[in-house]
Amino acid sequence: MKMKLVWLFLAALTLPTVAFIPTAFAQEPDSNFYVFLCFGQSNMEGYPGIEQQDKTVDDRFQVLAAVDFTKQGRKKGNWYPAVAPLCRSSSGLCPADYFGRTMIARLPKNIKVGVVNVSVAGSKIELFDKTNFKTYAATAAPWMTNIIKEYGGNPYAHLVEMGKLAQKKGVIKGILLHQGESNNNDKQWPAKVKGIYDNLIKDLNLTPESSPLLAGELVHADQKGACASHNAIIAQLPKTIPTAHVISSAGCTCQKDRLHFTPAGYRELGKRYGVQMLSLLGYKDAEAKKG
Repeated sequence: MKMKLVWLFLAALTLPTVAFIPTAFAQEPDSNFYVFLCFGQSNMEGYPGIEQQDKTVDDRFQVLAAVDFTKQGRKKGNWYPAVAPLCRSSSGLCPADYFGRTMIARLPKNIKVGVVNVSVAGSKIELFDKTNFKTYAATAAPWMTNIIKEYGGNPYAHLVEMGKLAQKKGVIKGILLHQGESNNNDKQWPAKVKGIYDNLIKDLNLTPESSPLLAGELVHADQKGACASHNAIIAQLPKTIPTAHVISSAGCTCQKDRLHFTPAGYRELGKRYGVQMLSLLGYKDAEAKKG
């Protein structure tokens, strides 16, 4: 009986240690895994036309599948090498592709880059309005409604959900936006973007100083862009959001519709996003090396 009591006493002593083990070994986010949120409409979603040179990528560049990619065998919520497409199974090349490739080519070898892309072709910026998105979504065409359904009916909430999941593995370092064709010449666009940006900062517990917003121009006037006039409005964004930076699309070639970029255009635009972000991260020689 005495021996049994001794064993029970010893077992009781070990209980606090056993209970502590899971917490002690909980995995912390990797500070060398830089994550970037991407959102917008069709150009950020990616226009079909992935070429052979776009089908291989350094494993240091990763994508978090925001939905199931049936064709590619990717499951929502898991990380994969960032081979295009990065948005959904049927999307194509987008600025985020060569943004990430440019980043890892310049960053130290111990740093990885990850992107999370939640974009909806043809959508106005109002679709990412946290409060009023339902009003706009109710007017969406059936094909757009099907895309919205893939994001649980709420693209903004889905982006936040995926962002929080990404924060378990890495650190969000910035936000990439390409949108505006469906808000062409809307002078309230900068204020609408600010509302979304501010909500992302709050809902993901970020700070503006460590989470700059990079917004790309639409197809440029030098390419006879159908919505090139909106670039003058995009240029106002840094006045509304001090941590915003506009990425020029000058010289980036486009498709015949004058709305979407060619693969070469996406590559160049993506590099420019990457060069800007590298500069913001302190890699001042990125511009000289971008070629």
